[in-house]
Amino acid sequence: MDRLRRNGPIALLLAMMACAPRPPVGPAGEPMERLTITTSTGTHDFWVEIADEEPERQQGLMFRPPLADDRGMLFEWPGEPPEERGFWMRNTPSSLDIVYVQADGRILSVASHATPNSDAVLSSNGAAAGVLELRAGRVDQIGAKPGDRITHPYFE
Repeated sequence: MDRLRRNGPIALLLAMMACAPRPPVGPAGEPMERLTITTSTGTHDFWVEIADEEPERQQGLMFRPPLADDRGMLFEWPGEPPEERGFWMRNTPSSLDIVYVQADGRILSVASHATPNSDAVLSSNGAAAGVLELRAGRVDQIGAKPGDRITHPYFE
C-alpha cells in the first residue's frame, strides 16, 4: 500500500502524458506547432510547420499537395528586424493565402489566392516579422484582415 501511495502520482502523470494529444508532424518529421488567428468571427486554430532557416524558407511549400484546412507554414527570421518581405509561388502547385505579420502578431497584409507556379513577387507592403501561408481561401473563410491577432510564441 505504501508503494502505491508513493508511486501513485507518478503513475497518474505517466498515464496522463500517454493520453495527451501529440502535435502532428510535418513531412520532414518535425513536430508542428499550434498557431491561433483571432478575428471578428472567433478564434481559429492551425498546426503550422516552421521555416526558420534559409533552406527551409527557400523550399517553403514547393512541390507539395494542397494544405488541409487546419495546416500552414510559418516563416520566421529569428534575431532579424522586421522588413519588407516579398514572396512568390515558384514551383508551388496549389494556390495559397500569404499572410504578412508584424512583430506584435498583428496581420499587416494579405495576398489572397496567390497564383500557383508564379514568379510574381507579392509584397508585404510594410515591415513584416513573419509570414504565414495557408490554403487559398482560408483567410476569407475565417474573416481575417489586417489588424487581427496571430498568437504563436514567435510573436511574443
